[in-house]
Amino acid sequence: MKFVRGFGRFWYDLIIGDDWKIAVAVVVTLALGTGALLAFGVTALVLTPLLGAALMVAFAIAVVIDVRGR
Repeated sequence: MKFVRGFGRFWYDLIIGDDWKIAVAVVVTLALGTGALLAFGVTALVLTPLLGAALMVAFAIAVVIDVRGR
């Protein structure tokens, strides 16, 4: 049981890490990108910079939310 608990903690720390908001932003951005790719046939050449920009905006919003409370 100790191995299973340690294994679960490892994956939680790897995926979620320090800030759950950034992990959620990555998952949502990848889901939206995959949905746009499949639904609208957007090429990866166009989609990649857009998703990168979306991740940077999401990261900036997460930082602003964390700093604003102090």
